[in-house]
Amino acid sequence: MRMVQPQERVTGAHRHASGQLFGAMRGLLSVAADSGQWVVPASHCVWVPPHHVHALRSHGPFAGWSVYVDETGCAGLPAAPCVMRVSGLLREAVGRASTWGEDGSDALDARQVRVAGVILDEIAAAPHEAFGLPLPTDPRLLRVARAVLDDLADERGVEALAAWAGVSLRTLARRFIIETGFAPSAWRQRARILRALELLAAGQPVTTIALDLGYDNVSAFIAMFKRVMGVTPGRYGEGHGSESSNIGI
Repeated sequence: MRMVQPQERVTGAHRHASGQLFGAMRGLLSVAADSGQWVVPASHCVWVPPHHVHALRSHGPFAGWSVYVDETGCAGLPAAPCVMRVSGLLREAVGRASTWGEDGSDALDARQVRVAGVILDEIAAAPHEAFGLPLPTDPRLLRVARAVLDDLADERGVEALAAWAGVSLRTLARRFIIETGFAPSAWRQRARILRALELLAAGQPVTTIALDLGYDNVSAFIAMFKRVMGVTPGRYGEGHGSESSNIGI
């Protein structure tokens, strides 16, 4: 099934019996799950195993794809939601599969079964990437994380946040690394980067984004973005589309 999506699309929290792989061809997709949240550009995709609760949102015009895998076909695939880079082979196989079902038939012929096998092999083989934003599970740390997400321009330091949450600075710093893989300051920087990706996809000017994220020096924001992402925010934000495809395997 193909679907024109010239504006934002929001899908509330849900789960289904099938596994799902989805990503963007152009535009940006944010994904929330119990274990964390991710913002996914066109170079990456997200795998969600069967029965895992997740919510989706596109930011600005979006061109994307989605592959559904029957629960019986998920054996050997990742057992937890994860972000992975889209290989050229996976992109081509998904593109081929995007036309399936246009004649109203759900059955796959022998050729389609082979293409479906390639897609499953690529999901199983793709290396996982820490591209998203993991949330901590400790209630005190989670309170800090949600406060940061609620106001990314907040300039309070880690010491002030620890005191506000009723946790020692040492415990906050140590547990944050254990539970998320990031120090608190690095986690906040990553949250700002992911928010910047959303705003870029929505067409916001770089200056506006920098100010919204608490930077009074636009050059500092651009330098930070380029250091993390490898390109300037202006170059990253180029190109958006409007078509989405759903495929069942």
